[in-house]
Amino acid sequence: MRNTGILTVAVATTFAATLLLAGCQPPADGQAGRKDTDATDSTRHFGTIAFEPCSLASVDGGLTTEAQCGTLQVAENPADTDGRQIDLNIAWLPASRGSGTGDPVFFLAGGPGQAATEHAATVAMTLNEVGKQRDIILIDQRGTGKSHPLDCRDADGNPLKMDESAAPSESQLVAFASRCAQGLQGRADPRFYTTTDAVRDLDSVRAALGVAQINLVGVSYGTRVAQHYAATWPQHTRSVVLDGVAPNSLVVGGEFAQTLEDALGLQSAQCRELPACRARYPVDMREQLRAVMDHLEATPVEVEYRDSRTNEARRDTVTADAVGGLAFMFSYLPQTASLLPLMIDEAARGRYAPLMSLVQMSGDSMQAQMTRGMQWSVLCAEDAGRYVPDPAAAATIIGPDVAKLFFAPCSVWPHGQAPEGFHRPFTSDLPVLLLSGELDPVTPPRYGEQVVQHLPNGRHLVLRGQGHNVSATGCMPKLLGQFIESADARGLDASCLDSLSYVPPFMHFNGWSP
Repeated sequence: MRNTGILTVAVATTFAATLLLAGCQPPADGQAGRKDTDATDSTRHFGTIAFEPCSLASVDGGLTTEAQCGTLQVAENPADTDGRQIDLNIAWLPASRGSGTGDPVFFLAGGPGQAATEHAATVAMTLNEVGKQRDIILIDQRGTGKSHPLDCRDADGNPLKMDESAAPSESQLVAFASRCAQGLQGRADPRFYTTTDAVRDLDSVRAALGVAQINLVGVSYGTRVAQHYAATWPQHTRSVVLDGVAPNSLVVGGEFAQTLEDALGLQSAQCRELPACRARYPVDMREQLRAVMDHLEATPVEVEYRDSRTNEARRDTVTADAVGGLAFMFSYLPQTASLLPLMIDEAARGRYAPLMSLVQMSGDSMQAQMTRGMQWSVLCAEDAGRYVPDPAAAATIIGPDVAKLFFAPCSVWPHGQAPEGFHRPFTSDLPVLLLSGELDPVTPPRYGEQVVQHLPNGRHLVLRGQGHNVSATGCMPKLLGQFIESADARGLDASCLDSLSYVPPFMHFNGWSP
């Protein structure tokens, strides 16, 4: 029996959202709320929210982004406005030209469990054209980042850690989630950290900013939030971008085994089309990957390798779970997916050190990107109860146990319930631009096709040879700027995407073939 462990599961769900409730209403003329600077200090106001200059660090330790930061206080429980209050962490990237329009862009991060402000550098780059004319607003979804995070701590406030050197069992995950829930007692109620709560938060921020309409850009799980906001408040929504589309009916985590299998099949087929790749890798990548994992499942191998951060020598055991998890994570981007045939071939020849270095590097880089408690609050309320095991998953590379691990904490995690109609298709006359990567292992193009059927003013673009989340690819930043300016998806000239192609697999450690 094979599973991928909580790390792979957490990485695999790259979807997230935004925030909740206040009392301000937009100005009657629909123009943006007041944006000014206090004469005595550096405080700037956007509507009723006070902002101060700040530098936003990237979650991966990369570039910092200069912004304006503020907070909005909302009730944790919307039915108890006199109860516990939480602060929503908000970052404002002012328009680079002029004072901005009256309809800012709200960016909705992935996960569930990612914090939008921790991806400010990527957002600023992706929405560079958009940001020339419009203000960009990043909100850490409640339970993530600095918005009252549902982080796991013990009774004394110390961070809880779980040994992830090996894939945990269901019982270990349940025990960890139980300890995490106990540590939240008195400081947070996980039942009120769902998508529905996040959507309510979004409109509270909109109202506090004093704007009548907003443009939504959601990635991965953030597309779920965007669809629900636009369906709930169409009068306050001007345009919608869905990148890595998650249909409302999707059980997040329930189809990962099959979507990865499909993506790897497409990658293998592309290799067959390239004479150099076909000659270098005569065995189908999926067959070779299965053979490596079967061998490691029977006989895990201890290997010495170099730590990707310190270059120090380390010894660890490479397992089938680690290899399956790496295949999943590296399939997200074509640049990393191009390494997979070489790494798998090396492992098949008994050379595991390069593969183990990549396992360690990818695991460490993703560890800090998800807030587990918030993720469980969303999944347990909205997805776990609808999961039906797929018998076909038994024949896939990562096997049928992914979803079991994914939803195991729900037996002990306090959670709410999705409201009636939550999983109905998103139906709207709004202008909606849907984006998919052809090789996406978690939100494949068929999901976008499913959603666009209910959107008469929607348009679905599938980017050739690309993976998960494609807003920053090629000319897409320019197209995003044009779409949000015109609010016309069907009239968009997307011919510049025709130049996109496949990233060829590495033939050796020096790169691709000449």
